[in-house]
Amino acid sequence: MSFRIRRIHYDSLPANRAAIQGIMEITRSEIPDISEEAIAHMESLLKNPVFRNMHYSFFVAENGRGDVLGFAELSHAEDCSFCFLDLIGLRKTRAGRGIGSALYRRVREEALRLRSRGLFMECLTDDPRAFPDKAVMKENSSRLRFYEQSGARPVINTLYEENSLKHYPNPYFLLFDDIGTGLELPLPKARRIVRAILERKYAGDCTEKEIRAVLLSMRDDPLLVRSPRYLRHEKNSRDFSVPVKRKIPLIINDGHDIHHIREKGYVESPVRITSILKHILKSDLFQKCAPSRYSERRIRAVHDRDFVTYFKKVSALVPAGKSLYPDVFPIRRNVRPPKKLVSRAGYYCIDIYSPINRNSYIAARGAVDCALTGADRILRGDRIAYALVRPPGHHAGKNSFGGFCYFNSTAIAAEYLSSYGRVAVLDLDYHHGNGQQEIFYERSDVLTVSIHADPDFEYPHFSGFSDEGGTGEGAGRNLNIPLPEGIDGHRYGRAFRKALLTVRKFSPDFLIIALGLDTAKGDPTGTWNLVREDFHRNGLAIGGLRVPVLVVQEGGYDSRVLGANVLGFFRGLFTGMYG
Repeated sequence: MSFRIRRIHYDSLPANRAAIQGIMEITRSEIPDISEEAIAHMESLLKNPVFRNMHYSFFVAENGRGDVLGFAELSHAEDCSFCFLDLIGLRKTRAGRGIGSALYRRVREEALRLRSRGLFMECLTDDPRAFPDKAVMKENSSRLRFYEQSGARPVINTLYEENSLKHYPNPYFLLFDDIGTGLELPLPKARRIVRAILERKYAGDCTEKEIRAVLLSMRDDPLLVRSPRYLRHEKNSRDFSVPVKRKIPLIINDGHDIHHIREKGYVESPVRITSILKHILKSDLFQKCAPSRYSERRIRAVHDRDFVTYFKKVSALVPAGKSLYPDVFPIRRNVRPPKKLVSRAGYYCIDIYSPINRNSYIAARGAVDCALTGADRILRGDRIAYALVRPPGHHAGKNSFGGFCYFNSTAIAAEYLSSYGRVAVLDLDYHHGNGQQEIFYERSDVLTVSIHADPDFEYPHFSGFSDEGGTGEGAGRNLNIPLPEGIDGHRYGRAFRKALLTVRKFSPDFLIIALGLDTAKGDPTGTWNLVREDFHRNGLAIGGLRVPVLVVQEGGYDSRVLGANVLGFFRGLFTGMYG
């Protein structure tokens, strides 16, 4: 069924008078507890849309005959820079056919156009203690599921819900939607908005004492919303249509699967790539791009020549089906590499987790080619490129490998792009990007930023501390943000905003994201609890920098959610970049 959505401006036009009549009919039939006084107030707002310093707008969804199928009432507080969704009403016979979602999207667009900091609304709680009637609970949960899928979630840790019980028989949540900006509300701004809502929407009901109690109960800075409760699966992405010229070049290291350590517990496996592809290729965002072949001198521009030569030779010598593990790790003071290649692994390796097999060099070299191809696509004018590679690379230093990493594809791409402008590297992996830090630690033209688990308890343990800021010309060009165990998206968000502010101040010509997804809830190598919405929000904020972005895949080992989180990140990145 086709329909259109339009805004009602005046009640003097015949078409608008008919639409207003439709709004009133839906209001009376679908909102049985609404009073005639409230309906009369709605009609007055259609004639004079300004009331208590709020400007009101009405949007109607109509079919080809002009029948009103649903409507939305939106109010805007210009002085406080927020919008409030007062009401969405649908004809029951038409509900469930996308009209409610379309109206909500239109309201979001209007809130963005008005430069609001967010969209607020109220909704009955889904707390079973408040509603023992299962039918009522089901209806409330369904409504909150709709809002959650649309981007709005209940504000938590306040007395707003408790205060509503003083005036109504049922408790109401206050919901907040950042309208896709990725921006959170600082506490002073949030308090000002909540005061405006209570004063303007409930004038004569809420006393100043009640308002102050609600405001004093708000202590989270920024404002916190409830974690997703109803989102379980990736939303259908077929409605995310992308013009060919804006599709993201997807460069896949097709030969990655030849590097496969089949030993128990080795999580860096080929299924990581297939689980990502399974999700992202369903979307309209990407266009596959074949990798080009690059000279080994690009690798030697970052890694020590002797290390590169060693890795290439020993990889070719390992028998098929076997893996070479280092067994001796010399303290690096007055030492030299042993002549036997098999004995030299510990000289270059930093851990016991990174064996070499016959295909390690080939796969790592292929990953480098993909990252450099992505860099060239950025130089050719693409705003986003994605090098989907394994093995990862961000733990590989100038003359060392470890942490499943052999060549640092991210650093090699950064070195390549640095010939054309200033480069910022933002490492979002759960583990510290020690490779990039070491390689660029004395450089002023490449900024390295890493948000990671505190090395006091997490790999690689010997780098990633907050006082490591760069030396010489690179002083101030390295930022580490170590974080504790068990954090969620809100705690992470504060560190993320600090990282983006640092990138913005550096004003790079190119941005490279070392995309680790091991920050996700349930990842076997991490302790954090980021969910798909967090990855989407982070991507959105990065895109908002409007700097050309090369994304290089790093960690992420929970194949159940890996693909959905990658797609969420890129949907956010694309939206932030192009609007």
